[in-house]
Amino acid sequence: MKPDVSRYQTFTISITPFAEDGAIDEAGLRRHLRKLGEAGVGVYVGGGGSGEGYTLTREETARLLAIAVEELKGRVPVRAMGVEPRTARQMIEFIEAASQAGVDAAQVYSLDVGHGHAPTPRELDAYFDAVLSNTDMPSVLSTHQSVGYVIPPQVIIELFERHKQLIGLNVSHQDPGYLRTLADALGDRVDICVGGPHQAPMALAFGAQGFLSSEGNIAPRLCVSVIEAARTGDNALFLERWGKLMRLFMALYGNGGIRVTKALLNHFGQAGGFPRPPRLPAEPDSLAKALAVVEEIGLAEIEGW
Repeated sequence: MKPDVSRYQTFTISITPFAEDGAIDEAGLRRHLRKLGEAGVGVYVGGGGSGEGYTLTREETARLLAIAVEELKGRVPVRAMGVEPRTARQMIEFIEAASQAGVDAAQVYSLDVGHGHAPTPRELDAYFDAVLSNTDMPSVLSTHQSVGYVIPPQVIIELFERHKQLIGLNVSHQDPGYLRTLADALGDRVDICVGGPHQAPMALAFGAQGFLSSEGNIAPRLCVSVIEAARTGDNALFLERWGKLMRLFMALYGNGGIRVTKALLNHFGQAGGFPRPPRLPAEPDSLAKALAVVEEIGLAEIEGW
């Protein structure tokens, strides 16, 4: 099956800039979102990792979604990500907030039942059915390694058959066979993105459509250029740009993550802000390592700083 390159895409899981006192820096947030929109990258807001969503109150989440819609709606895809819920009710409440805010779609996260336990396939099916039966909002199902288990492919496939508002699938697992099975079954009908740029070539080769990244917060134009090279079939440019993105990925992952991302943004006069406790600002040596990679790959020139 020949891939539909027009469906190739990339999404950035946006940071949430905070002021030093822990409040959301709304001016900084707007500035950051406008930068992402100008680069042409799709945006998820309120995520539990890059967006520090676990630290947000319900009211802060609603405000975050409203600002994202004001800045991005109609310019680039803007979606609500949220955090892993403990119950279907928590997920339903988040989707209701996303719908009221007017985002384009909302992610339906995997269930986290707590204490390291994993739900059974029947429990997962019942959870997703309960959530999706309570909304007609365009939704993206997530299967994510963070919860410590894998949703069986057949559970996912059957959910897409029953719930037509499902428009996409985010797959954040490292097993190529798992991704291939889902791409073979669903890739011609819905958009599938992998979690992280490291799986981008494999995902596109299997018939998926793109990748999510935190790196897009600092390098949205670089992320877009990877997808554009894939769309045009320029393999040399694709590998060159993907190689730069992977160097940045490795400079952040395991080296402070979103803490260093925010520090890099601040260093270059962008709207990074502070992390919110329990996270603390990046260590100086971590920032120095990341800065060396940013210089090595010529990121300032690519991003137009």
